[in-house]
Amino acid sequence: MTETKDSPTPKAKLPSFEEAEGLGPQDAEFVRDLVAVLDKHGNLDRFGLCLLHDHFPLGPDEVLVETNDPQARTLHTQVEKAGRTRHAKPSQWRFLRHDRDDRDDRKQGPYQVIMLCDPLEDLCPGRERKH
Repeated sequence: MTETKDSPTPKAKLPSFEEAEGLGPQDAEFVRDLVAVLDKHGNLDRFGLCLLHDHFPLGPDEVLVETNDPQARTLHTQVEKAGRTRHAKPSQWRFLRHDRDDRDDRKQGPYQVIMLCDPLEDLCPGRERKH
């Protein structure tokens, strides 16, 4: 995780992918509640779930950037310097606890941006590659 100009200080360390526990039958009630909230706010087809995890540490000046190759049908994630990346559109967020008194420090609300993409780049989701 990283701190960017639009995100607060990183929170608790995430587990490795191997240690992270995916959804299971014990999560059925949680998922039903989440679906109901998303549906209530018209966001059921806009947001979903992802398994929060780390593969490697990121420096405080680094951010993960997602690109894709629609011809090869592949996704790519790389680390870039947060202050120098041209990728600007957040594509993944991490929820932050909202029972703390630091809400005034948050510029975007009770979440932290954890992955970026730029809709103007050729290799970002939703954008056809130029030939």
